[in-house]
Amino acid sequence: MDTFYKPDRCLLCQSKNLLLALPLAKSAIGNDYFPEKKPQQSYALSLHRCGTCGNVQIEDVVHPDILFRSYTYSTTSSLGLVQHFRTYAEEVKQRSGAKPGSLIIDIGSNDGSLLKAFRELGYRVVGVDPAVSIAERATVEGIPTLPEYFTKEIALRIREEHGRAAVFTANNVFAHSDKLPEMADGIRELLEPDGIFTFEVSYLLDIVQKMLFDTVYHEHLCYHSVRSLNLFFESHGLQLMDVQRIPTKGGSLRGTVQLANGPRPLAPHVQELISWEDMIGLHELATWQRYAERIQFAKERFAELLDRVRKSGRTIAGYGASPTVTTLLNEFAIGDYLDFMVDDNPVKQNTYSPGQHIPVYPSDAIYTENVGAIAVLAWNYAAPIMSKHTRFSESGGRFLIPLPHLIVN
Repeated sequence: MDTFYKPDRCLLCQSKNLLLALPLAKSAIGNDYFPEKKPQQSYALSLHRCGTCGNVQIEDVVHPDILFRSYTYSTTSSLGLVQHFRTYAEEVKQRSGAKPGSLIIDIGSNDGSLLKAFRELGYRVVGVDPAVSIAERATVEGIPTLPEYFTKEIALRIREEHGRAAVFTANNVFAHSDKLPEMADGIRELLEPDGIFTFEVSYLLDIVQKMLFDTVYHEHLCYHSVRSLNLFFESHGLQLMDVQRIPTKGGSLRGTVQLANGPRPLAPHVQELISWEDMIGLHELATWQRYAERIQFAKERFAELLDRVRKSGRTIAGYGASPTVTTLLNEFAIGDYLDFMVDDNPVKQNTYSPGQHIPVYPSDAIYTENVGAIAVLAWNYAAPIMSKHTRFSESGGRFLIPLPHLIVN
């Protein structure tokens, strides 16, 4: 099995008009935290943009079995995400008008947290997720989950066994497939005539404006703009009827799709955001060149700070052990400054970081190991991390936050 390939065309529109957008350091698979040190292959992370539709995609597409068959991340491990999904399910119920007993399908359903919320509202549910152990556990807990990648073939199988879906969801996974055209065709085959497909993806505009380059890792193949998504769905007999900007994952886009010429009116937000993307030059080379310069500046400042702290004799721990942290460590080249890392997720504790093999301990280690400074690598969660560890700062410890602007607290 080839472990990866370099696509020579756009994963959305199939154009060969690909140009380098953002050079990034190579990385091992971002979520491969293992309990022992072992050799790990690194893959290219640099982003390329499609000059035809505006899609932005990763340089190396790693074989999905390597990424997802033994996946360990579960929804319940992310702060606030379960409650987010409860609220989301209620909103989808109101928006779709789907009657109790209707079928709800979730692609990349993980541990079934979202589908549990839909089930509580009286719907039939089916999940699709290639992580075999997580899919099996969700099924045991009452959420029937197919341990498969979603394809048109799987869509037809579900339609035969369960009927058409009133609502189809895919949250933070729609960017995980290099077969999005086939996925879109499967969705079209499975939707009821008045059904909706709703999804959440990282929003390219937020990635650029909020310095979210560390959300680039090998699970995420595409980084979507409203322009690229609108063109994509249109070419597959679907219609992007509404979009919302939401705060999930630092900055995401929630889209709602219906069959082409469906019954619902088109919301003005779609064209408004496309116009906004054009106005700020989201798809222009100069915008991406400035972005690269901002990243380089942030890298140099944070490395200088860590160097000063290290020379002062303080022990430095990195807080966070996630795929985003792996990208940040590689791009900023700061692994040598860290004595160890800590994380609140038991799955990541007593493991080694991908590629650089920095040990990861429970967060209590910041007290037992006489840590003087914490590099908050999971910087989007800096506020709850600092709130949880006021004892650390009260005893003279310092939190070093690299992004979106350097902060010492």
